[in-house]
Amino acid sequence: MLNISIYFMHIIKLSAIDSTNSYLKNLCVGELPENFTVIAAEHQLLGRGQMGATWESVSGKNLTFSVLVRFSDLHITDQFYLSMAVALAILKVLKGYVKNKLFVKWPNDILADKSKLAGILIENVLGRHAIKYAVIGVGLNVNQENFSNEIKNVTSLKKLAGEHIQRDELLIDLINSLKKYVKLVENQGFFDLKKEYIANLFKYEVPSMFEDYLGNQFLGKIIDISADGRLVVELENEKTRKFNLKEIKFASF
Repeated sequence: MLNISIYFMHIIKLSAIDSTNSYLKNLCVGELPENFTVIAAEHQLLGRGQMGATWESVSGKNLTFSVLVRFSDLHITDQFYLSMAVALAILKVLKGYVKNKLFVKWPNDILADKSKLAGILIENVLGRHAIKYAVIGVGLNVNQENFSNEIKNVTSLKKLAGEHIQRDELLIDLINSLKKYVKLVENQGFFDLKKEYIANLFKYEVPSMFEDYLGNQFLGKIIDISADGRLVVELENEKTRKFNLKEIKFASF
């Protein structure tokens, strides 16, 4: 384990760990570490995505890390704005590395064209009516070039940019960007966050085939994100439906 501070960042680097989110949550038992403490692992054995999905990553090639973000007054009902902020913070940095069109795929995957580049898992710890702190886990494909045949629509920065990426520099850029976007959340800049999120949302207002959790396929288009983070889809009959995570997916993915 290497414990270092870079540009006022507290970064703990581990060679291998089951999950950086789990490690960081264990550190939070008792007195909380300083804000924006980072746990980064060269190899994550049990990386997790949304709703228990797994995250595959070759040792020493990518960035798998978790960040502690503490809040003084973020209401539970506003928690999806944090998800927006994290996705946009990562997207902002990655746009400086590749020329491909990048999107946020609801709720917070990062796509390059139609291929997944990064995944985010946010675990909030709640007080009575507010979020005390969040553990933000990020898996980003950086220098990995070969992926399992079982995984479709996936890519990496190196494959897109055609060159090796310095991971330490990238990590610092990502944390600095995250700090700026979290500040927007703290200042309740929700209108600006949603506007930027919608502007970068994959397939926004584009007629697409969807599939619900029962396997039914239907044509619709994304027209909004509700205040509680649900996907708002307009159907062929011009009626709208709101979907939670895992209740809907693109039929082509």
